[in-house]
Amino acid sequence: MLKTWFHGQLQLGLAQAGVAALAALSVVLLAHRRGIHLEKELVIAMARGLVQIVAVGSILLLLLRRPSWTSVFLLLVMIVAAGATSARRAKGMPGAFEVSTGAIACGAGSVIALMTLLGVIDTPITALVPVGSMLIANAMNTNGLALNRFRSDVLAHVGEIETELALVADGKSSVAPYVQVSFEASLIPAIDSLRSLGIVWIPGLMAGMMLSGARPVYAAVYQFVVLAMIFASSGLTSLASTLLIRTRVMSPADQLILRPGT
Repeated sequence: MLKTWFHGQLQLGLAQAGVAALAALSVVLLAHRRGIHLEKELVIAMARGLVQIVAVGSILLLLLRRPSWTSVFLLLVMIVAAGATSARRAKGMPGAFEVSTGAIACGAGSVIALMTLLGVIDTPITALVPVGSMLIANAMNTNGLALNRFRSDVLAHVGEIETELALVADGKSSVAPYVQVSFEASLIPAIDSLRSLGIVWIPGLMAGMMLSGARPVYAAVYQFVVLAMIFASSGLTSLASTLLIRTRVMSPADQLILRPGT
């Protein structure tokens, strides 16, 4: 009976995943007609995402019987993986992986540790890992946006930066405007999520808590708490990332290292 139910759920899940994948591919095909080529990247991303989430689900099932402290190692692995993924958005930037991993550890890691100590995040694996992974994932996305925007702006203003350097400006001040713009732009999704909460979208965490029997008001408040933590971890990550990367694009002699084509 249980085996039949499991196979039925698996088949239903695979069918739903197939429909969702076709919807995503149809958008890419429409973009292809306009000369935008994302087919390969999307197919690889969807395949990896499906395999990874199924693997994580299996690992979590095994970890449920382990002590709570083992979740720390899983979160550390997530931070390193997030740093590697985010660094790909900063192609050609020296030290992108180290900066990304360090920034995500600083932002998401510190918020997870602080909120756990204060009792905002429960210590059982069933609570700590899912909430922690949300903070890490959003910090990863914010970091990728910040580095990608900073790289694009610097490459678009190489002439202006080198002119300022020639006029005896130091490296940090010459790229300071692009650091500020990158930081602000990277936080737009997090700010918009807070601004539209409950009006444009009802997050899955809140819906899941209500379905499990939690009071709607408590579920709503806790969802706000999670989004506030996401903003805090994303903001700290972006701040650390932009401050660290600005020193990597300059040589010790205040010469711009980042160049078009790198």
